[in-house]
Amino acid sequence: MKFLNKTFLVTGATSGMGKAIAQAFAREGANLILSGRNEKAGADLVNEIGSNAFFLKGDVSNQSYNQELVDLTIKKFGQLDGISANAGILGLGSITSLKTEDWLQTIDVNLNSVFYLLKAALPELEKRPSASVTINSSIAAFKTFPNHPAYCASKAGLVALSKQAAVDYGPSVRINCICPGPVDTPLIHDSAAAFPNPEKAVEEAGKNTLIQRLGTPQDIANLVLFLASDEASWITGSVYTIDGGVMAKR
Repeated sequence: MKFLNKTFLVTGATSGMGKAIAQAFAREGANLILSGRNEKAGADLVNEIGSNAFFLKGDVSNQSYNQELVDLTIKKFGQLDGISANAGILGLGSITSLKTEDWLQTIDVNLNSVFYLLKAALPELEKRPSASVTINSSIAAFKTFPNHPAYCASKAGLVALSKQAAVDYGPSVRINCICPGPVDTPLIHDSAAAFPNPEKAVEEAGKNTLIQRLGTPQDIANLVLFLASDEASWITGSVYTIDGGVMAKR
């Protein structure tokens, strides 16, 4: 119960990596504010976790919604000890085929939303000892993929934002970034639609790792919980690839 009496805010909590992260925090005793767009999935997750979790449906690309998340956290629990930011979309298409509005939406959801959340949350985080933020980027920040211009650009922006924020807000708040590789979530199957044979693309993504499998959401949750814990008290401004060894082959 390493997070007993601590409160975390998890975005993108209704599926994939965000859901696994929320469940892992709950198992370690944390109080949770959960964010997502799927109201039923959010309600189901709260029912699973129990009375120390609350869900607020909304769009993270809306600045006022991010403030509402922080306000709800303080109202329900009186404190905010950490954030795990996971919300993301793809925005598939080449530069010439991608609609401008889809480009802007992807940047808003993936990158601008984290700025909005940090802007609202950092004053509360600075009040707490050992506060932490973990931002979920992607190896797409370093390794490009066909027909993913908005996704790659937004994920690279998250890496830079996390490092810069760590400089401005240390030592009171530790801010780190994780860059997952191919993880078995709904998003990887959506991403594979950019390839001629989506099913084969997902299969090959797992085989292309040195571990010879796709990552699991729990693999990612394990790293996030470590970075949020006191065991990582000397880690900030860092970027962790967690990709089964994909980037080691480049």
